[in-house]
Amino acid sequence: MKIFIAMILLISSLLCVSIEAPSAKFVSSGAVFDIVIKDNKLYSATGAGCVDIFDMSSKEIVQKIVLEQITDFMGDVINSKVYSVDILNDKILILSQAKKGARRVHIFKENKLELLIPYTQNLFIAKAKFIDENTILLGLLSNELISYNIRNKTQNWSLQISQSKFSDFVLNEEKTQVVVADESGDLKIHDTKDGSFIKKLSGENLDNVFQVDYKNGTIATAGQDRKMVLYNYKTASAYSEMASFLIYSVGLSPSAALVAFASDENNNVTLLDTQTKEVVGVFGGNKMTLTNILFFNEKEFLVSSDDAVINLYTIK
Repeated sequence: MKIFIAMILLISSLLCVSIEAPSAKFVSSGAVFDIVIKDNKLYSATGAGCVDIFDMSSKEIVQKIVLEQITDFMGDVINSKVYSVDILNDKILILSQAKKGARRVHIFKENKLELLIPYTQNLFIAKAKFIDENTILLGLLSNELISYNIRNKTQNWSLQISQSKFSDFVLNEEKTQVVVADESGDLKIHDTKDGSFIKKLSGENLDNVFQVDYKNGTIATAGQDRKMVLYNYKTASAYSEMASFLIYSVGLSPSAALVAFASDENNNVTLLDTQTKEVVGVFGGNKMTLTNILFFNEKEFLVSSDDAVINLYTIK
């Protein structure tokens, strides 16, 4: 009953709020699966077989990293979808589609693309992010985590998180902890140094958690059960908001003062004050299912989707 009332209150509040349009947009080469901001540049992992690099000021593509095309199950030559991208100093980490449904990992440095993990290793990787200069963390579809040594091309450790299907992981700012989300709805937190278990956050999302974010001691989830949950890491206390549709994406501002989440079937984004729990605004103009919500700062955030357009929103 409480959940039903909360959903009615949220929908009622949204009806009273005007939908804000994007303040600017970036046009990528294809559907966007991942976005990262570094040094006033926006990196977009696309379904068109490339990583587009935008200048945040001009909104124009200044560089494009193109992956070698692959042969699919039917024998056709196709673009290799880029599933995730990450930046550390002068290195760009790229996870892409490979032959036979497997994945491959490249590092782009000094305008050269080096293959780090070939498809022949048969690792069905869903996400790859830097831990440090010599370590990356891999999240597999089988819900296994692997810490991978770049220099030696060996595994530091591997860990089966659970038997549930993997959805997403996010690192804390120091990259010492990883929060793993899966179809169980529970969040598992592990140490990135050795994979040791730290804690579990549960009892809120009752189905698949599509996406998770972690900023300044606050963890936010995007749930298939139409529930966006905010966890306090230290106390494990939780607050939830119900949406009228599946919540595919969520993002926290750098200070975690604000949370943005996909809130309806029209791909609108609701912005919530995490302290007062009041709706700050609703933002529209996204044509397809959302894939990422990324804050540029406390006043601006980006939204990507299965469309090529990445929208930039300004909070008034």
